[in-house]
Amino acid sequence: MLIFIVDDHPLMREAVVMLFRRLKSDATIVEMDRVGVIAQNVTRHGQPDLICLDLKLPDTHGVSGVREVRSAHPGVPLVVLSASPASDYEDLALEAGADLYLEKAAGASHLSQSLRALVSPDSEFEENAVENEKLSKRQKQLLKLLDDGLSNRDIADQLGISEHTVKVHLWRLFRRLEVKSRTQATHWARTHGIV
Repeated sequence: MLIFIVDDHPLMREAVVMLFRRLKSDATIVEMDRVGVIAQNVTRHGQPDLICLDLKLPDTHGVSGVREVRSAHPGVPLVVLSASPASDYEDLALEAGADLYLEKAAGASHLSQSLRALVSPDSEFEENAVENEKLSKRQKQLLKLLDDGLSNRDIADQLGISEHTVKVHLWRLFRRLEVKSRTQATHWARTHGIV
């Protein structure tokens, strides 16, 4: 697995690298301090499997870095890991093309849970689906909770996981179903007889 971490604060970048190393020791991790060097790192190392991007970088403004990275790497999972509160930038970042928005202030344990779900799926949540079925039992459970109108916080409480981890699981589920929203996921579940 090749992971690009883009953050201009060396200490934060090192902390994120350490979290990924604990979760995926065999991953190749490439660090950079701005969006402008991503292309040369793709040339040097290949296409990444995951890009972890800070919002506030020397060569970006607002969510411009998200748009630039998404445009250049449309199929690569893009996670924004930002010091800005989700209430300020999450919607903007997702609209710009980010797959997931995580707050640095969430703390190491919450971030670790979320990042673990990205690089090595929780076996209980992402159990192998029965042949000829698209989703695992756990994923179907998540769709039913969405259909019940539960918030991420309520889902987290019901499943005994963090709210950040719920966001990661929703992101993985949406990618698997090729949908973009909770509404689309619920519609998919209804039309396929899951709820």
